[in-house]
Amino acid sequence: MDFRWQMIVEYLPLFIDGIKMTLGITLIAIFFGVLIGLFMGVARLAEARHGALKWALKLGVRWPAGAYVTFFRGTPLFVQILLVHFALMPMLVHPTDGLLIDGDLARDIRQNYGAFFSGLLALTLNAGAYITEIFRAGIQSIDKGQMEAARSLGLSYGKAMRFVVIPQAFRRMLPPLGNEAIMLLKDSSLVSAIGLAELAFAARTVAGVYSRYWEPYLTISFVYLALTMLMAWGIAHLETRLKIATR
Repeated sequence: MDFRWQMIVEYLPLFIDGIKMTLGITLIAIFFGVLIGLFMGVARLAEARHGALKWALKLGVRWPAGAYVTFFRGTPLFVQILLVHFALMPMLVHPTDGLLIDGDLARDIRQNYGAFFSGLLALTLNAGAYITEIFRAGIQSIDKGQMEAARSLGLSYGKAMRFVVIPQAFRRMLPPLGNEAIMLLKDSSLVSAIGLAELAFAARTVAGVYSRYWEPYLTISFVYLALTMLMAWGIAHLETRLKIATR
């Protein structure tokens, strides 16, 4: 097999831009996914002793959070990306009748940033659903005596979660959070289907120009491998530092 390196060299700027887009959309999606996961994870565990408040929390907080997690964990990410890009975003951002943004601004966003915002929203919502379950399991893994002790010292439920439970749970949640970040990095290749110029899009472009597939797809395979190994090393290093800090 004649491996043509000149193809990669010729389109190197496109691959570099693809790496930047892949890393950027992954990091932003993980950041907002963690925020969603934190609030939704707490919402999934919301409880009350009194009857009326108990049912209000169940119907207005726990069940909607559970429905969100069930939908985004139970449907393919590829379908979610298409649904967000071709159905949800046109409803929210439209030049004539957008629910959030309309007029010239909506037209500019759709033309120049439509694929980016659609891909980012889909990846964030998907990551948020998985991270919600990570937070829920992490919080439940902490002994209930920790919460009871915090409440007995006069801390409110929110402060007890913020200062006592969640910091302890985070150390246990770090490995699955790292795995989710790595999975999201690889799954970000799916947004190339809606035209976002990331790594997979770059490889598909080069393959279309030369009608050769070994070179571009092997190239991005090794790039993804290097990025995931680097991310795994960073997570392992952070775990080690947290273990040392707690001794």
